[in-house]
Amino acid sequence: MSSINYLEAIVVGALQGVSELFPVSSLGHSVLFPALVGGRWASDLSMTGTDSPYLAVLVAMHVATALALVVFFWSDWVRLIGALVGSVRRRRVRTPDERLVWLLLLATIPVGLAGLVLERALRTTLGRPVPAAIFLALNGVVLYAAERMRRPAAPAVQAGPVPAGSQAAADLVDPAATTQVMDVVDPAAPTQVIDLADPADRRLAALSVREAVLIGATQILALLPGISRSGITIVGGLARGLRHDDAARFAFLLSTPVILAAGVLKVPGLFAPEYHAVLGPALVGSLVAGLCAYAAVRFLTSYFETRTLTPFAVYCVVVGLGSLVYLAG
Repeated sequence: MSSINYLEAIVVGALQGVSELFPVSSLGHSVLFPALVGGRWASDLSMTGTDSPYLAVLVAMHVATALALVVFFWSDWVRLIGALVGSVRRRRVRTPDERLVWLLLLATIPVGLAGLVLERALRTTLGRPVPAAIFLALNGVVLYAAERMRRPAAPAVQAGPVPAGSQAAADLVDPAATTQVMDVVDPAAPTQVIDLADPADRRLAALSVREAVLIGATQILALLPGISRSGITIVGGLARGLRHDDAARFAFLLSTPVILAAGVLKVPGLFAPEYHAVLGPALVGSLVAGLCAYAAVRFLTSYFETRTLTPFAVYCVVVGLGSLVYLAG
């Protein structure tokens, strides 16, 4: 049985942490990188080899990536989970936070079901270097096409305090509303200010259930090695008229429970007796993956405030086609 050493784990961990959140496909890079390096790396880091611990190690790195997202969005998740608890207790959806958390839950259902049914079949059939190179190039084409054809985002109007019971206050919790307000003041208690959702989350909460589920369903394509989970989800958001930063935020929030759940389901397999030799490298590689993922999401949340997917599209096409030519040569 092949093994994985510390150097391999550190390099793959860094690659996993960055490429999982950058719209360039971590799975595609996890398949292509060992094949391009060749030698022992190609045998140790085989996605389809029956005796390779590579997949189990990648699962641990995925969990570390998800934990990095939880840490980065910790205050947001605390607020959203609190909103979910409140919504369940009242059996109503009254605020943007409550609506957003339900949209996130509903949007994870399609990829969760598809992953349970298709993940293993797609990995064993397509988890090879040549298909990964082709899909990586296609990922770049999709990112570029999305930028060329995207719908312009509707500007959000922000206002100051408005009286409770007014139309503007009603618009705040109306998912069809386009007017965004900062807070609501009860005229009976002029000093009372009700703390509301982040403006970006209010814009995301304005998505319809159908739109959110369709955006979430795009993650199914990321089961193909070379198609980026974050990239294809951002593309789905842009197609529904979201801004780049809002689409990226929705993608990161949406991917957190998906990655974490998939990892938690599979990580016990890493403790099988045949994988004991790679537990140390897996731990170190996961630590590196988590740190790199945190740095990546911190960079990308700022990047997408003013920038687009185009540089990543060019990268994917160049690396995908270049890898295809190299592997076919």
